[in-house]
Amino acid sequence: MLGRRRNTDPATRVPRKHRTGANPFTVGLITLLVLAVAVFFGFTKHVPFTHGFRVKAVFESANSIRANSPVRIAGVNVGKVTGIEGKSGTDAAVVTMEIDKKGLPLHKDATMKIRPRIFLEGNFFVDVQPGTPSAPTIGDGDTIPVTQTATPVQFDQVLTALQADTRLSLQKTLDGLGTGLTYKPSKAQDTGADPSARGQSAAESLNDAIRYGERSLKGTAIVSDAFLGTQDHDLSRLVAGLNRTTEGLGRNEAQLESLIVNFNTTMAATASEASNLSDSVRLLDPTLRNADRALDSLNASFPNTRAFAREILPGVNQTAATIDASFPWIAQTRGLLGPDELQGVATQLSPATADLAKVVNASLDLLPQADLASKCATRVVLPAGDVKISDGPLSTGVENYKEFWYAMVGLAGEGQNFDANGMYVRFQPGGGSQTISLAGPLGDKAFANAVATPLGTRPAFTGKLPPYKPDVPCYTNALPGINAAPTGPPDGSRG
Repeated sequence: MLGRRRNTDPATRVPRKHRTGANPFTVGLITLLVLAVAVFFGFTKHVPFTHGFRVKAVFESANSIRANSPVRIAGVNVGKVTGIEGKSGTDAAVVTMEIDKKGLPLHKDATMKIRPRIFLEGNFFVDVQPGTPSAPTIGDGDTIPVTQTATPVQFDQVLTALQADTRLSLQKTLDGLGTGLTYKPSKAQDTGADPSARGQSAAESLNDAIRYGERSLKGTAIVSDAFLGTQDHDLSRLVAGLNRTTEGLGRNEAQLESLIVNFNTTMAATASEASNLSDSVRLLDPTLRNADRALDSLNASFPNTRAFAREILPGVNQTAATIDASFPWIAQTRGLLGPDELQGVATQLSPATADLAKVVNASLDLLPQADLASKCATRVVLPAGDVKISDGPLSTGVENYKEFWYAMVGLAGEGQNFDANGMYVRFQPGGGSQTISLAGPLGDKAFANAVATPLGTRPAFTGKLPPYKPDVPCYTNALPGINAAPTGPPDGSRG
């Protein structure tokens, strides 16, 4: 076996303590340093005295963001915050971030938002939207302007927005909704209600209606599943576009506050109709039964709906681009909703809305009276005017309301005059053996002579006025017996 030959010559052999070579301590120290450097690079994956791609962003507020806070794209960590400094002359903050290669490229229209990892407060991170691929990319050290950044709403800002008057209005709104749901109708109000809903409040009737929702919810679930699309991220892209839209709306806090105030006024008017709302809820039971049959028919139409959903997918894929194209329109709409445009109109219409609510309340008393007047006219007054009066040889054979207008036409003809005295009717008194007297307008009497005996009046005056009963509805009265009324003076005399 071949091997290294051992030196056995005592004359040429060198003792171990006199041998020269590497020091074991030095070798061990170098080995530890090499291992430490390897472990450092293995964990940090960063070369000292160098840095990756850096970008700056201007935020309205640093919002408790701090160094080493994560930077994320679609929930994935792509970097960290390396520095925070104030912007000179403003309350804004400049946040410097270092982005890994997997987070690149970033485009000119990229947006950034500070978000909390815990609801409302604490553990913030920077959420990055890289921008559209067609936009130019940004370079190392570039700055994202404040118009493309946003900060989350803090709990103290929520409390500041809800001032005392707003909270009071919200309480009144909730109280009105509670009253509408818990109000129990009287027996008179339950007369036209379904037997199963009588004596129940709106909330109880709504709970009873829930048991009919199982089949309808099943059909709704099938439709919702179809709307998810057939490819990954169909719905997420739609939600992302809606997110950008709602962010644009969120910047108009004043307009949203006015909307909430007007909504409170509307809900107060709704709460004043608690009784009518309760009646409507009681009618939900038969409505849901009809809806159940309609949903069966809808379920039968789902195959065609699924086919339509597959055909509409190309349009859904274009929704994100459509939303992007709608941004200029949103900018114009924002100006339209400004104080000089629709916001001012809404402010001026707010008192009119309150007055309109009062008119609606007053109409509840007016409409029943109008109904009574309409019934009186259609059931008593107009039918009485259609009666043909039988007056012996003087009968005209036409309805009495026409006779009235005939008399008006006759008076107009009799009143024709060709002098300067105007129109007036002349009556030529005649002589006769029958003396008659009439009470004058001032309590005096007028006398005249008639050739024939007067027939009297129809109906004959009884000497007293008929009783007036204001509590009896007019439409319940029977038609007057005009042709059956007696003729003559009350006491049988002619004078």
